[in-house]
Amino acid sequence: MSLIKNDEAIKAEVINRLKNIFDPEIPVNIYDLGLIYKIDFAIIDNYRHASVEMTLTSPSCPVAEGLVEQVRYVTLSVEEIDEVNVNLVFDPPWDMSKMSEDAKEIMVASGAAI
Repeated sequence: MSLIKNDEAIKAEVINRLKNIFDPEIPVNIYDLGLIYKIDFAIIDNYRHASVEMTLTSPSCPVAEGLVEQVRYVTLSVEEIDEVNVNLVFDPPWDMSKMSEDAKEIMVASGAAI
């Protein structure tokens, strides 16, 4: 018996995988850091396309290309997703208020200023 997942279940799986990507300079995953703004899906020609809107802590982030590629890769690794488009945006700009409470606690515990 095949279990067909709805968009919310697929989104939860994407988020779970995104939580394994870390900014190399900050001990927090990119999802809890607040770098993922939106995850949407569309069915086009019987294929599920994912669109991920993300930002960076700084427009001059030296690992920007690598982070975008990791987001694309882990999103595409979800079985139900056939295509992924990652949109890198800087509006609204990222700030620390976008971090989850868990991320803030990790930052404080690691000695980082927030």
